[in-house]
Amino acid sequence: MPKGRVDPANIPDDGLTTRQRRLLPVTAVHTGPGKGKSTAAFGMALRAWNQGMGIGVFQFVKSAKWRVGEEAVFRRLGELHEATGEGGAVEWHKMGEGWSWARKRGAEADHARAAAEGWAEIRRRLAAQAHDLYVLDEFTYPLNWGWIDLDEVVATLADRPGRQHVVMTGRDAPEALLGVADLVTEMTKVKHPMDAGRKGQRGIEW
Repeated sequence: MPKGRVDPANIPDDGLTTRQRRLLPVTAVHTGPGKGKSTAAFGMALRAWNQGMGIGVFQFVKSAKWRVGEEAVFRRLGELHEATGEGGAVEWHKMGEGWSWARKRGAEADHARAAAEGWAEIRRRLAAQAHDLYVLDEFTYPLNWGWIDLDEVVATLADRPGRQHVVMTGRDAPEALLGVADLVTEMTKVKHPMDAGRKGQRGIEW
């Protein structure tokens, strides 16, 4: 889409100026069965960092032992900001072993408690306007498993103060989450090397 181009037929009668509408916070959801949901979210975070915005990343379904490539890059960018002032501040949070795909450690109640505690921390940060852009990675899974209250999430996102952008990733995003979002992208898988028995590769999957 050309920069700044808006279809006049889609301009709402909301009493806001073009500038006021441009400064509204964005709620984004990347969902669907295809590859690239988290990758696209981290791409948004890179853009935001370059504009001097503070980034908060919260991973919901990855073990604390996993170190994805994006984490290493963003931690270095955070260090660069601290040393030189370039870009924005970066925080990267993985909330413990309980948020692992394998779920091999601890009972489901432990996983659910960890997810709920993580969401509670995000709510506190949103209330305090702690970051400019939040990446809630793999966030749809604890929602769909009932570990986090969906209605509370929707209300919190709808009522958050200031100009805080939030992007969430994960398959099967609930309809209520799509409803509160301004930007929804569905990744549709056409082909994937794993379908042909090829394992994930360094630099591609991690």
